[in-house]
Amino acid sequence: MDILFHPIGTIHTPYTSHHDVPHQPNPEAAGTFYIDLNPELADGLYRLDTFNYIQVFFFLDRPDKPVTLHVHPPSGGGKEVGLFASRSPRRPNPIGLSTVRLKGITGTRLDISGIDVLDNTPLLDLKPHFKGLDFKDDANDGWRNRT
Repeated sequence: MDILFHPIGTIHTPYTSHHDVPHQPNPEAAGTFYIDLNPELADGLYRLDTFNYIQVFFFLDRPDKPVTLHVHPPSGGGKEVGLFASRSPRRPNPIGLSTVRLKGITGTRLDISGIDVLDNTPLLDLKPHFKGLDFKDDANDGWRNRT
């Protein structure tokens, strides 16, 4: 089975090298962060501006290291975990997801808070972040809470 995605836009950030990109989105990051949505999809933005946060799905098109099935997450204090127990960007299908603040929409430009991707990253999808659906009060931090 082949699966084919087409970018629906481009994510713009001040980050030009992997070394610059933070490990997670930073709402206080300095610089300009925005999304250019493909013009033919503009009508799909109707009422998105009523949300404070959006979920941004993107294609990690410039891997800097090969995929490994065990990783040492930056927040793990040296712990080794399986790839699927991490948020490592080096994945068999390099799809990323970040939740960011939606600061405003002008035409097909979405101004957002700091996101953890390189400049000119292909956008795959956008979804609104719903307070009641996307927050789980019984969620935990898995291995981060265990020794």
